[in-house]
Amino acid sequence: MPEKNYKSSTGVDEFHYGIIGDGSTAESVERVKFLQTITVEMPQEPVRAYGDNITAEMAVNSGNISITAGFHKVPLEDKQKLLGWETVDGITATGSNDNPPYVGVIFTKTFQDGSREYVGLPKGMFTRPNVTGNTKGEGTEFTSEEIAAQFMDRVVEGFSEEKSALFAYDPAGETTNRDALYLKIFGIPHPDAGTPTEPEGA
Repeated sequence: MPEKNYKSSTGVDEFHYGIIGDGSTAESVERVKFLQTITVEMPQEPVRAYGDNITAEMAVNSGNISITAGFHKVPLEDKQKLLGWETVDGITATGSNDNPPYVGVIFTKTFQDGSREYVGLPKGMFTRPNVTGNTKGEGTEFTSEEIAAQFMDRVVEGFSEEKSALFAYDPAGETTNRDALYLKIFGIPHPDAGTPTEPEGA
């Protein structure tokens, strides 16, 4: 039996999204660079049924999957696509009737030995971020930007039931599972399919 992997990740990278609409294939995939933090919340709560003063049965109630991602900056072009914002005469606007598209998302957790773990979310919708700013003081400080999304189950090829999150892992220098996950989430090949990744620090 192969030894289990207990290594902890040391970074995050390669945040990709693709607009899938009501289908499962993206026309194209975009990357948002400089991902700083990301949290995927996948709540579950056990539910009990009682009888004769004891627990008769248990089931699991699964809550909504959501992510909160922090970036150095989310470019305006990506906000337009992710949030369904309208642009007229060089002015981008948001309103109460915005209609964000369904998107798939993949991001990568990196490890010190060059291996990578991938997290794929097949169908979700982003919500507009807050607008914040700080005055410049004696020193220069960079701001960051957060954006959040909610995800739902979707038919994923090869699985018997709809899924809301997929995970894959590649040892250092390999991309087999990355490429397979990319196809399942976006329905199109990774642009570097078959090209090994450079180990961390190479």
